[in-house]
Amino acid sequence: MKWILGCLASIVPVTVIADVEHFVRYEHKGKIQHGLLSDKKITPITGNIFDEYKLESDSKPINEADVSYLLPTVPEKVFAVGMNYVSHSASHPDLPPPLFLKLPSSLILSGEKIHAPFDARNVHFEGELVIVIGKEVSKVSQEEAEDAIFGVTVGNDITERTWQNNDLQWLRAKASDGFGPIGHTIARGIDYNNVQLTTRVNGDIVHQENTAFMIHSPRKVVSYLSHYFTLKPGDLVFMGTPGKTHALSDKDRVTVSIKGVGSVTNEIRF
Repeated sequence: MKWILGCLASIVPVTVIADVEHFVRYEHKGKIQHGLLSDKKITPITGNIFDEYKLESDSKPINEADVSYLLPTVPEKVFAVGMNYVSHSASHPDLPPPLFLKLPSSLILSGEKIHAPFDARNVHFEGELVIVIGKEVSKVSQEEAEDAIFGVTVGNDITERTWQNNDLQWLRAKASDGFGPIGHTIARGIDYNNVQLTTRVNGDIVHQENTAFMIHSPRKVVSYLSHYFTLKPGDLVFMGTPGKTHALSDKDRVTVSIKGVGSVTNEIRF
């Protein structure tokens, strides 16, 4: 048993979470801006977090309870990777990553209800790591792609399986309104290639897996995408779900959390 545990530890070493910054976007007294969140207090930021910015160190930190959180970024494009864990559905590691699009209009925050379309009958959860692009790139190598990743958040790639199987495109199945819950923070400074992702339905754990088991790494995915699409600051990439999923019922609550990154919780209504 000790030998087995030792081997597992060498495959997925313990992640050290230190010096991680959590960026948020919020509205306070009619003003929308980014800030740095720490201990439930926000230090306002001036400038563009994806370019040049500075902390308003002379300003008094704002209590988290006094702001309205907004989506942490306003992406032009939202991509997603399919079949990226053996435990879910495996693609070939030597081939390009299987990709599809979600719409920015599908994005919602934690606490917002997912209102399923009137004819949705087979809606599943998919807890995922979400990459946040930090600079404009086109046709970059994997090394350059890594430098283009600003940080990560947590997401739930809500999917209507019947539509996914029957429609010509996955447009309804993946991009309906509310089908893209994401966390309100962008975590920067974390080893997103080695963090634990946990999905719960009504408090019960249904998925728990380390991102080290992703088949296609974030840098590979970003590099590949950049050869076809110019990636812009704030664009998002959902990195795929581990494990098997099942259909949700009315008022089910899904929570996706990533250690050191954050969580997103949403209730579904049919």
